Amino acid sequence: MVVANLTVSAVTLGKAAFAENNEGQFLLSPVTDLMMQQQQQQQGKKEKKKEKSSCSEGKCKLVNYNSLPNFLKHNEFILDYYRSEWPMKHAILSIFSIHNETVNVWTHLIGFIFFLALTVGAAMIVPVGSSMASSGASDLANVSSTITDISGSLRLHHHELVALSLSTANLTGATADAVEQATRWPFYAYLCGAMFCLLMSSTCHLLYCHSEHTCYLMLRLDYAGIIALIVTSFYPLVYYSFLCQPYFQYLYLSFITVFGIAALLVSLVPVFETPEFRTVRAGLFACMALSGLVPILHKVLLFGDQPEAVLTAGYEAAMGAFYGIGVIVYATRIPERWMPGKFDLAGHSHQLFHVLVIAGAYTHYLAGLVYLRWRDLEACH
Repeated sequence: MVVANLTVSAVTLGKAAFAENNEGQFLLSPVTDLMMQQQQQQQGKKEKKKEKSSCSEGKCKLVNYNSLPNFLKHNEFILDYYRSEWPMKHAILSIFSIHNETVNVWTHLIGFIFFLALTVGAAMIVPVGSSMASSGASDLANVSSTITDISGSLRLHHHELVALSLSTANLTGATADAVEQATRWPFYAYLCGAMFCLLMSSTCHLLYCHSEHTCYLMLRLDYAGIIALIVTSFYPLVYYSFLCQPYFQYLYLSFITVFGIAALLVSLVPVFETPEFRTVRAGLFACMALSGLVPILHKVLLFGDQPEAVLTAGYEAAMGAFYGIGVIVYATRIPERWMPGKFDLAGHSHQLFHVLVIAGAYTHYLAGLVYLRWRDLEACH
């Protein structure tokens, strides 16, 4: 009896699950059909994602521009060697492989390490404390020894560090009890801004291929780094140039800080990252940088007879030239637009832009050393 009941139940379920059409073919019930459609859609999504990611069995391959999802299409003149939706582990490890972002990653990673060395070197050679009450002779001996130790890595700006160290030693020996150093925070704020920019840029180029969400986040950090570099570049220029004119000091510092915050908010708009807005991005950053002409010209008008003011203005002009050329190269995508596919791995516009950014940032670092020496010797009373 029990077996018979089970058999009847099975038959009843079978009839409920299937319906026979007019041609004698069996069709799935609406519920079962819907479940199978959902499973097929999920399977299709998995296969599509797997195909896009260009990864299978733990291995990832590079793809061409036409195989990329839209969020990874930024430059149609770079035709090949793309990473597309790689797993995070593979994206991180790709720092040691060859693809069209390798040079972008390493130029700014090396730049970050270089500026970290500059910061450490400046902290060792340029005293940070406010008291100048140590012995002049011993300070000069210690400075000379330190310079000798690190001159190999900092050879290019060795003369500036020597001059700054000698000025500090002279101050120490002559008026140790009466004189204090110029405040150092604007100089180190700039160095931190430069390092943040370089590190965020390198990280962005390494990881943005992982997913659309990661791409969005990385690009925002990249833009934040650029804005931080521009804003903090104003700090040594404005603070030390107008040390005795606090009204203009506060005016210029407030202006560029507010400008930077506004630019950061604009960069959060999703459309800001699209290829169509490349020129807008370049124009916004260029306007921020060009606004620095006002305090520079003001400085020259006030202190045109001071050699430090003229020298720093020269450094700042060189910095502006490096940044200006970089923005033009970035916006026009030269040289790859002339020969698409020929500069996929090396020599394309974004790589040149990276090198020019480092050159401009280093030039401003040299100006910062001159500012410190100037205001240590000639403070505002």
